[in-house]
Amino acid sequence: MAKIVVINGTPSLVSRINAVIEYAENALRERGYEVERINVAELPAEDLIHTKFESEAIVKANGLVAEADAVIVVSPVYKASYTGVLKTFLDLVPQKGLAGKIVLPLFMGGSLAHLLAIDYALKPVLSVLGARYILGGVYAVDSQAVRNDQGVVELAEELRLRLNSVLEELAEETEHKVGRKAGQTGAAE
Repeated sequence: MAKIVVINGTPSLVSRINAVIEYAENALRERGYEVERINVAELPAEDLIHTKFESEAIVKANGLVAEADAVIVVSPVYKASYTGVLKTFLDLVPQKGLAGKIVLPLFMGGSLAHLLAIDYALKPVLSVLGARYILGGVYAVDSQAVRNDQGVVELAEELRLRLNSVLEELAEETEHKVGRKAGQTGAAE
């Protein structure tokens, strides 16, 4: 079974972007994927700030990344870029920790003004970490994730359609990658 890990770079676990994460996780689990999540805000702050590579929590989180076939990187956009908490974790991912992984960015910002944050802020860092197959991703605006009267975040139809499309692409590419890996293992036996 293919494994996908979600790196949640939001500092707030009640952020509306969590509804996007849950939507993606549910869709992927329905397809039979094993999905794990790293909530970076729940990792020990001292380990992140002081780059404690040997920290038990950091080693465990990096182990999830290492075992994954695909990685979803999620962040709200603050000051035209992804969050600082996400950057502190990415600084702790091994130099080629994303090599061979399919990477899907999912960002949310207050307006379309920072639409290119994925391309100009995140993709260079992912490339340094060895990522060579980075999907186009989804940039959503806050108005596409609205809390209803019961406090439940509802995603706009247009956002759900874009998520469905990119999750389909992620699934296809992951299945292709896992199939290639299985073929290589079978050839060696």
